Amino acid sequence: MNPREQHAASESATYAIIGAGLSGAAAAWRLAQSGAEVIVLERDVPASALGSSHGSARIFRYAYQDAFYSDLVVQAKRGWDELEAASGERLITPSGSLDFGAVRDPQGLARVLDEVGVENELLSSAEASVRWPQLSFDTEVLWHPGAGVIDAEHSVEAMVRLAEAAGAQVRTGWEVASVRHGFTGYLVTSSTGRTVHAEQVIVAAGGWLPGLLADLDLPGGFADAMPQFEVRQENAFHYPYRQLADAGETPTDAATSWPTFIYKGEEIQTYSLPGGRDADFRGQKIAEYNGGRVIPGAAHQDGLIDPANRRRVTAFVEEFTPGLVPESYAETTCLFTNVPRDDMIIDRAAGVTILSPCSGQGAKFAPLLGELVLDLVAGSQQTADRFRAIGQSFAGVR
Repeated sequence: MNPREQHAASESATYAIIGAGLSGAAAAWRLAQSGAEVIVLERDVPASALGSSHGSARIFRYAYQDAFYSDLVVQAKRGWDELEAASGERLITPSGSLDFGAVRDPQGLARVLDEVGVENELLSSAEASVRWPQLSFDTEVLWHPGAGVIDAEHSVEAMVRLAEAAGAQVRTGWEVASVRHGFTGYLVTSSTGRTVHAEQVIVAAGGWLPGLLADLDLPGGFADAMPQFEVRQENAFHYPYRQLADAGETPTDAATSWPTFIYKGEEIQTYSLPGGRDADFRGQKIAEYNGGRVIPGAAHQDGLIDPANRRRVTAFVEEFTPGLVPESYAETTCLFTNVPRDDMIIDRAAGVTILSPCSGQGAKFAPLLGELVLDLVAGSQQTADRFRAIGQSFAGVR
C-alpha cells in the first residue's frame, strides 16, 4: 500500500476530480466554493513535477489572433484578481509582453487587442530596439503591458488550500486506474484497489489523459468524438542575464526589467519569460514552441534534454537576445498536450467531464476554467462549441 494513502478504503463525494494541476485545482476551488462535496484524486502531489503545472514561470498574456481567446483572458484576469485577494499572494508578476516575427503578425494581434479593449502599442523594430536594447527585432513589435509571469506551483497550492478550506478533500499518491459507470454514479478505482464513489467525475489529468481514456467508461459516441491527443516532452532552457553576469550580481527577488516575449518566424517559434524562482531569478527561460519529441503519454517522459533542440534555441539566443549569455545554466523538460485544432477541450457526456486546456495555453485561464466547469457540471450552461470534443487527427494520422 502506498504510504501516502492513509485514508479509508472507500469514500464518496458528489464530484471526483482526477488531477491536481492548475485545471484540477481550479475546478476543485470553484466547486467547493459553491458548496459541492469534492474529492481530488492526485497520482502524486499537487503541481507535481511529473505534470504540466509545476514551477514558477508560465506566461500570462492577452495576445491571440482570435478575439474569442483574448476575451477569455480578460475574463480570466478577474478570477486571478479574486484568487490573489483570497490567498493573500501575488501569483502574477507584472512584466508586459512583446510579440514579433513574420509569422506572429503583430498588426493582426494589435487589432484583436483593440477589439477586446486591452491596452497595447505597435512599434517599429527600431523603436522597440531603443526601448529594449537587450533584444533584437526583425519585424514590427506588439507591446502589451498587462501581461505577466504566473507562479504556477504557488497558484495550484493556493487554489487547493482554498478548496480544502471550503470542504474539499485532497488525496495524494492516489493513481486512478479506472472509472466505471454504475446505477448511482461512478466508481473510481486506484491502482492499489481503493475506491471513490462519485455522482460525477472531472478528468483534469493533463499529459496523463491519453493513458486514461480507455479506462474512463465514456459513452460510445463521446469516446469516438475525442480528438487525437499529442503529448510532447518539451525542453526549456535558462540563459543568464548578461548585465548581472558581467557585474557578478546575484538577484534577491523576482524584480526584472525583462518582459515575456513570443517570437514566431519562418525558421523557429519560441517563447520566453523571466525564469523566476526556477532559475534563481538570474536568467530568462526560453523554449521552442512544440520543439520537443512526441511521446505516447506522460508515463513515457524521461526528462532527457534533446541536444538538437538546445542547439536551435541557443542559436536563437545568439541572434535575438544580445542581453543574454548564450550558455544555458539550467535546463528542464515539461509536458505539452496538443490537439489538432489547438482549442481547449471542456466537454461532458453523462457524468464525465473532460477538462484538457490543450496546446500549451491553459495556465493563463486557470481560475476561469474552474468557473466554466462549475457552469457545465451544475447544468446551468452548455459548453461552448469551441470546447467540444470533436473527432480530429493530426495530419497524416488516421
